[in-house]
Amino acid sequence: MERGFDTDVAIIGAGVVGAAIARELCEYELSVTLIEAAADVGAGTSKANTALLHTGFDAKPGTLEARLVARGYELLANYAKRVGIPVETSGALLVAWNDEQRAEFDGIVARARANGYEAIGELSVEELYRREPRLGEGASGAIEVPGEGIVCPFTTPLAFATEAVLAGCDLRRSTPVRSLERLEGGGFRLALPGGSLAARFVVNAAGLRSDEIDRMLGHDRFTITPRRGELIVFDKLARPLVNQIVLAVPTKVSKGVLIAPTVFGNVMLGPTAENVERKDDTSSTAEGLAYLRSEGARIMPALLEHEVTAVYVGLRAATEHGDYQVSVHADEGYASVGGIRSTGLSASMAIAEHVREQLGEAGLRLEPRAGARPELRMPNLGEAFTRPYSDAERIARDPEYGRIVCFCERVTRGEIRDALASSLPPVDLDGLRRRTRAHLGRCQGFFCAAELAALLDGERSS
Repeated sequence: MERGFDTDVAIIGAGVVGAAIARELCEYELSVTLIEAAADVGAGTSKANTALLHTGFDAKPGTLEARLVARGYELLANYAKRVGIPVETSGALLVAWNDEQRAEFDGIVARARANGYEAIGELSVEELYRREPRLGEGASGAIEVPGEGIVCPFTTPLAFATEAVLAGCDLRRSTPVRSLERLEGGGFRLALPGGSLAARFVVNAAGLRSDEIDRMLGHDRFTITPRRGELIVFDKLARPLVNQIVLAVPTKVSKGVLIAPTVFGNVMLGPTAENVERKDDTSSTAEGLAYLRSEGARIMPALLEHEVTAVYVGLRAATEHGDYQVSVHADEGYASVGGIRSTGLSASMAIAEHVREQLGEAGLRLEPRAGARPELRMPNLGEAFTRPYSDAERIARDPEYGRIVCFCERVTRGEIRDALASSLPPVDLDGLRRRTRAHLGRCQGFFCAAELAALLDGERSS
């Protein structure tokens, strides 16, 4: 650590991007502080997205986003296998429903190949309906994108942050940055609840608030306009309806409404795309849900015959620009990572790699940390993988893995216990849900919430 500073690098924002940057920097002999305004890691935009692992086939060629999504896809796919993040490479079908949409196919394929993604091609209408027989009538063709997949949006930022903490990162939750100022001679002072923090370098990964942090230092390069995306999650009984991700032909505003399986065994419909004023406006609307249901009835009518498990809303950090807003000011020691939209989950590890390289060029000393990286294995929450309740050998070793607390999601007392005793334990029911799936199912906690709360309170008081 440089003399006169409390930390070498302060990272503002512990969403999937901020946590990935913390993990990346903790590979080096640096003191790293990860600061999050919310009560937990990944509790904002990162937890409420479409949870697709994008190949980057449809990104605008030549953009930073196109490069980082393609690189991030490779990095995250490999990392997920190593640490136990659920991923399913289901493939995707981009479906045209009229001649106008069908006419976009040549441009979409050309863009994918310009981005280096060659495994893309058109399907006939007959082949489309053979692959997805429950699609609604009227499709005029499709493009196959076999590399697209689904990933757990909860485990990913938690894995990044956990690995950073195990490597010595100082994680500060429930710690909003009240002000940020430059120090004479270099570095920054961050005003935090209960005191201040002096940092030699600052990384702004504050998501929806990244423009506000940027302006604290006198910059005015982008403005975040929250883009609300409403989604409907259907019951697990709907899962056999969908074999692959069903994408829409994108528009200038959004990528359209999709239907996709989730790693938890449900089916998701959405999102909408509506600009809103408030950065905390995660309310669903009658209009938005009616629109989704109408789109669902057109794309896959049988889906609407199934029960809805949940409705959720995410806010994307849209800007007036068509690309990620990532810049490093070498003279200040300041990195701004803004405008990271829905592809940020897929690109997160590549964004971290890019920021680390840029900070190194800006003077951050990057000396590899001595010793091996701590071994990490996250609880695999995927429905396609072996869960503790069905693992006879594990239950024989520890009967707590056979005692179910949440029956909708088949979450056991052993999993709850492990989450509460982990390196990054939850502080509330929302955090417990994202670590175990408890409270996530059909009854939305009606049956298990009281017991979960008691277990959480018991851990707090112990």
